Amino acid sequence: MEISEYLTALDAEGRALASAAREAGPEALVPTCPGWRIRDLVRHTGMVHRWATAFVVEGHRTYRPASAEPDLDGDALFDRFSEGHGLLVDALRAAPAGLECWTVFPAPSSALAFWARRQAHETRIHRVDAESARGGTRTPVAAPHAADGIDELLAGFHARAKSRVRTDSPRTLRVRAVDTSAVWTLRLSDAPPLTVRGAAALDTPADCTLSGTAEELYLVLWNRLPLSSVDLSGDREIAGLWAENSAVVWS
Repeated sequence: MEISEYLTALDAEGRALASAAREAGPEALVPTCPGWRIRDLVRHTGMVHRWATAFVVEGHRTYRPASAEPDLDGDALFDRFSEGHGLLVDALRAAPAGLECWTVFPAPSSALAFWARRQAHETRIHRVDAESARGGTRTPVAAPHAADGIDELLAGFHARAKSRVRTDSPRTLRVRAVDTSAVWTLRLSDAPPLTVRGAAALDTPADCTLSGTAEELYLVLWNRLPLSSVDLSGDREIAGLWAENSAVVWS
């Protein structure tokens, strides 16, 4: 995907998140994030937006912790979120193509592409959370965007040493998006998962396969939908291992 596509998505997703959050109200429980209310979700996402903006604008070459969000609530909280989201979108649109700064994991092309992609998916997933609290129809995720988000999760986040998706003996988990040509095979072991994409992903027999639309898989793999939302064949314990150990947590 192009950087411009990520930025268009980031802009739209942030606005949709803010709208759903206001409709739900700060006290609303967030079913997809047990223990959180809307105020927690908005504070968290707003903090992440401003944290990311600092890397883009200030060009930090090493990790910097996020600043604490002010203890705001209600309209003041929602207004601060919208302000911070706008600052992030503007910063990314104004950033040079050759931006150099720290990234959470190695960028496939550039730091600018990394942050545009990462924040588009960060905001989209939390928009889903806000809509789960509001209830009603969930805004759909286009297949190319969902497939890209799956790829970022598998080949980006879970390539890191932090991944807890590990097995005592070698296993393989295949993920197939039936509405695209996208397919991934995760080679699981006592090390971080190794993700193989495309035709090469089919060279190894799969112990477990998850099949569904790209959107269904995107939300299942991010633990926003239950495993029962997609077709599962093979060893269910491997799918359960993912569900229990794959959560990406803020630290």
